[in-house]
Amino acid sequence: MKVYTKTGDKGTTALFGGTRVPKHHIRIESYGTVDELNSHIGLIRDQDINPDYKKILERIQDRLFTVGAILATAPDKAVLKNGKERLNIPKINDTDVELLENEIDGMESELEPMTHFVLPGGHTTVSYCHIARCVCRRGERLAVHLHELEPTDKMVLTYLNRLSDYLFVLARKLSHDLNADEVKWIPEKY
Repeated sequence: MKVYTKTGDKGTTALFGGTRVPKHHIRIESYGTVDELNSHIGLIRDQDINPDYKKILERIQDRLFTVGAILATAPDKAVLKNGKERLNIPKINDTDVELLENEIDGMESELEPMTHFVLPGGHTTVSYCHIARCVCRRGERLAVHLHELEPTDKMVLTYLNRLSDYLFVLARKLSHDLNADEVKWIPEKY
């Protein structure tokens, strides 16, 4: 299979199931942002961090491909009239969300309680986590917008929400592990 197909040269692309839409369609923006997020998580995984974190991040990357596939499928193409699934797309489930929650709880048990917002930074790896968190939040916002226009799997919304929380706590945990400064945001008084 060739990388280039030339079918998108006029500004459209195909969703799973064959529906063609403009490349600026909210569905494309949604799964494109999830793809961007996946690349940022790959960058975090490439850092010199605990191998256990790398395993979790790899699992997250796999789940993000599933999220992307769900977002790339028009609702009318996902299910046949008899209710049977038309395309063999995996699902995001409670277990995927629970994994993130368990990881969050485990990391937080080793951290000082948070009393202030923190400024992103302190170490390059920590900054990568904060960038990924922001991209995740953007992906979530776009998926919510898409869901308002064309309902999609609500577990996608839950997963993206929890994933941004996970990335924030991972940034804090990496700050701790790397002995990086975690700078509290204390608003200036004028």
